[in-house]
Amino acid sequence: MLAEQVRSGLGETTHDGVVCVVDAGGAVVASSGDITRPFYLRSAAKPFQAYVSQSLGAGLSQLELAMACASHRGFPVQVALVRSMLGKADLDETFLRCPADWPLGAEAAETLVRSGAHSKRSLWHNCSGKHAGFLRACVAQGWPTDSYLSPDHPLQQAVIQYVSGAGDFEVEPVGVDGCGAPVLRTSALAMATLFSRLANDDRLVEVRTAMQRYPALVGVNGSGDTEIAIAIGGVAKGGAAGCVGVAVEGRLGLAVKSWDGSHTIASSVAANALDQIGVLNATSRKALSAFLTPPVLGGGREVGQIETRLELA
Repeated sequence: MLAEQVRSGLGETTHDGVVCVVDAGGAVVASSGDITRPFYLRSAAKPFQAYVSQSLGAGLSQLELAMACASHRGFPVQVALVRSMLGKADLDETFLRCPADWPLGAEAAETLVRSGAHSKRSLWHNCSGKHAGFLRACVAQGWPTDSYLSPDHPLQQAVIQYVSGAGDFEVEPVGVDGCGAPVLRTSALAMATLFSRLANDDRLVEVRTAMQRYPALVGVNGSGDTEIAIAIGGVAKGGAAGCVGVAVEGRLGLAVKSWDGSHTIASSVAANALDQIGVLNATSRKALSAFLTPPVLGGGREVGQIETRLELA
């Protein structure tokens, strides 16, 4: 997979990556690039981490499950939901082990600064919903809450075991994600397999439904994964460093990884791959037009566009 960024008068830049599409039966039906090359799932793992938390007794509502899957932007409704998730288990922000941060959403951060906020908070970290889900599971199981991010903690061991089995890929050795949680190894093949399970496995229907109902809680309107999810009525989840997973309900899972870490490229290729395999119709194609051929801006005006050179085998 190559994506070409064309700038008027400035030539072009190419970006390399990989695409894999897996059907409901687990078979690869389309691909481009080395689908076995390993990389980290990053936040694209959140639907599966949330599933494990829920299966261990977290007792999350649909809204709360969406937040456990979210890379949220720190808007008031999202922060309030995370606070409520903790409060229902008699926990508060001090139990969160994700680092203190400003909201990922610039508008949310600016609003807080204007209101007098002077320092970062763990509650505002974009992964705090996932961490609240982790904590709810720990409380339900009677497990320690202070060490819930340790790879040896029974919660993280359950995540590692589930994701390894569901993706048919050994996720260890794990690294450390930006939020402090264990970050899981994957490949485009394993990631597409995971999202195919999200699209088809009845055990994951609760997570899938929550993400379908509340895509703007999981991400934010205007982002590639959120707009893809809305356009196809499915599920899409991005991860840091340019990976995007898509679950088309009852049909298939798709994984895209941009090797240079570009979210713009990953979202564009995901949209174009969905178009090539026949998922998009005229309405969804129009809704995703800004991602199918993203504009390149220079001097505040459009001077070119990004075009994918995607040939799926």
